[in-house]
Amino acid sequence: MSHVLGLKCKECGRTYPKEPVAACSECWGGLEPVYDLDRVRATFTREAVAGRPRDLWRYRELLPIDGEPVVGIGTGFTPLIRAHRLGAALGIPDLWIKYDAACHPTLSFKDRLVAVSLTKAREFGLTTVGCASTGNLANAVAAGAAAAGLSAVVLVPKDLEAAKLTATAVYGATLVGVEGNYDRVNRLCAQIADRYGWGIVNVNLRAYYGEGSKTVGFEVAEQLGWRLPRHVVAPMAGGSLVTKVERAFQQLASLSLVDDAPFSLHGAQPQGCSPIARAVREGSPLRPVKPDTIVRSLAIGDPADGLAAVAAIRRTGGSAAEPTDPEVLDGIRLLAQTEGLFAETAGGTVVATARQLAESGAFAEPGPVVLLVTGHGLKTVEALRSVPFTTVIDGRLESFEAFWEGRAALSA
Repeated sequence: MSHVLGLKCKECGRTYPKEPVAACSECWGGLEPVYDLDRVRATFTREAVAGRPRDLWRYRELLPIDGEPVVGIGTGFTPLIRAHRLGAALGIPDLWIKYDAACHPTLSFKDRLVAVSLTKAREFGLTTVGCASTGNLANAVAAGAAAAGLSAVVLVPKDLEAAKLTATAVYGATLVGVEGNYDRVNRLCAQIADRYGWGIVNVNLRAYYGEGSKTVGFEVAEQLGWRLPRHVVAPMAGGSLVTKVERAFQQLASLSLVDDAPFSLHGAQPQGCSPIARAVREGSPLRPVKPDTIVRSLAIGDPADGLAAVAAIRRTGGSAAEPTDPEVLDGIRLLAQTEGLFAETAGGTVVATARQLAESGAFAEPGPVVLLVTGHGLKTVEALRSVPFTTVIDGRLESFEAFWEGRAALSA
């Protein structure tokens, strides 16, 4: 039997059956699944979870599916890495990296969300799925649809990074480039969902899709020995990830799987597209912006879950920062050169944000600080824009000796 009772509006509380519904018909608030926690408690224990396969479905009682998963076997349970050298560079003694750049199959945390939403699409009997995307979600939907035998129609801004476009088309998805930014693509996808009845994962399947992000929070808590981190720094595009990490921690505390200890959520957005971070920092209303940043995966000027993200950060005593594009690139290099981990521009944004927050004293309360790195750097290599060679030589040992010894002389 399902552990999901139905859907509930996060704003007005109106309830709905389990259907592919985009938003509340009364107030247009977002919907989220309601779980029967008494039933969950009977089978969802530390011991039971420990004996399950190491993927996101180890937490299936708190995910909104009714039957067996058809997408995402092997997805999730990515490394949580103690980052000693990066911590020393940033002045954060208890620093950890949740490295979803290693997520199966497309190297971003979006694989988690797609595993849940496409499994639900199959339960609803849908045969065509799709998304509006800044790249990572496009990859994940195309791959997940191929594995599940579904047709995929993916819409993206036409000028996305080449690696993200290639890694979508290779799975056989119909890839549609759209003139304009993500916000325009998203509006079009809402119209397409209404017109064709397809399962657009971040539109009419959004209530189920967003729940996949909770597994990041579940894993962090389990990997820390079933305890909550004191601080989490998360990238923000639409804003959902911050809210779902909070929901994950709250659910674990409600089930007594972790102590109900305080935690703070902090948001990271690039300066060229920071409507959520700016609202948090200034205590101002959330205002849409026109994106102007190299961080394409976070370039959502009118974030769907922006207000909820602001509320979650404020509720947990968190903060936010808006690093510049050059600071983002410095963050990518610093993570790579201290921990040997390659992150895309969103990850660079998180590292740069952590630097600013550490300098401002945001992590004064002791305890683990976890940075969420959500995608692999191979997706955004264009952003680094530099020839990687230190030098070019003609292949003779004498040439290498001249280069190496000359370099040593300069550094002496």
